[in-house]
Amino acid sequence: MAAGLPLLPPYKKLDGTADDVEHGVNFAVAGSTALPSRVLAARNIYSPVTNTSLNVQLDWMFTHLRSNICIHHKDCVEKLQNALFMVGEIGGNDYNYAIFQGKTMEELRSMVPDVVATIIYAARSGDPGNFPIGCLPIYKTAFQTNISAAYDKKQCLKNLNEFAKYHNEELQKAIHKLQQDKPNAVVVYGDYYKAYQFLLKVATSQGFEREKACCGTGGKYNFNMTRMCGSGANVGVCSNPKRYMSWDGVHLTQQGYKIMAAWLLKNIFPQLHCHF
Repeated sequence: MAAGLPLLPPYKKLDGTADDVEHGVNFAVAGSTALPSRVLAARNIYSPVTNTSLNVQLDWMFTHLRSNICIHHKDCVEKLQNALFMVGEIGGNDYNYAIFQGKTMEELRSMVPDVVATIIYAARSGDPGNFPIGCLPIYKTAFQTNISAAYDKKQCLKNLNEFAKYHNEELQKAIHKLQQDKPNAVVVYGDYYKAYQFLLKVATSQGFEREKACCGTGGKYNFNMTRMCGSGANVGVCSNPKRYMSWDGVHLTQQGYKIMAAWLLKNIFPQLHCHF
């Protein structure tokens, strides 16, 4: 919306009218993974939310393009030459499920090449990196410790943030290679990690609640895995979400995303070579 575009309609809710797709379509699925569920299963990782991984979303996109946008390759090239394809913060759930199912840091790092390769296969114009997951209430609750050395100066878990940075570094290397292989395409890395760090800075300077979730219950971070936001009674919501960074311990509040989006747009737009 900050870019002057409306929220995109989800692919599965299209009603067939031209207005539906004027500005684009959203193929995302909550809880989805980069790697197919069968690939994760081979690593003894269970995908509990959905089997709609990135390859399924890509199939939907290609079906949509063939059915609604263009009829042959040349037609697609002409109609999509100025289009923006954004691959969201994909891959995070692969790691989330693995971490909470007890995988070691070595096992997590071994997943990175496959996750990055899957993302790059799908990449067209926008590739966001991963959040500093060690700052999220869900992880700070699960891995809470009295060992002060486990936390950085922002009170985030060091080892999880180091892993997020490792994923992001590998993704940036792959994006650089993709840009060399596809010199006529503009491939941009969306630095969610630095954007989140900017959010932390703003939250500190403006006195936002950085530690606790707005919607949740229990503990230092107002988060309980068995009593998450929306799960039923006795899970409260803060009176002023605009003063909180985290909505439910996993996702940000609208205010949090607004601050991050402003930073990202400022840094990404000049690289897209857009002409308004």
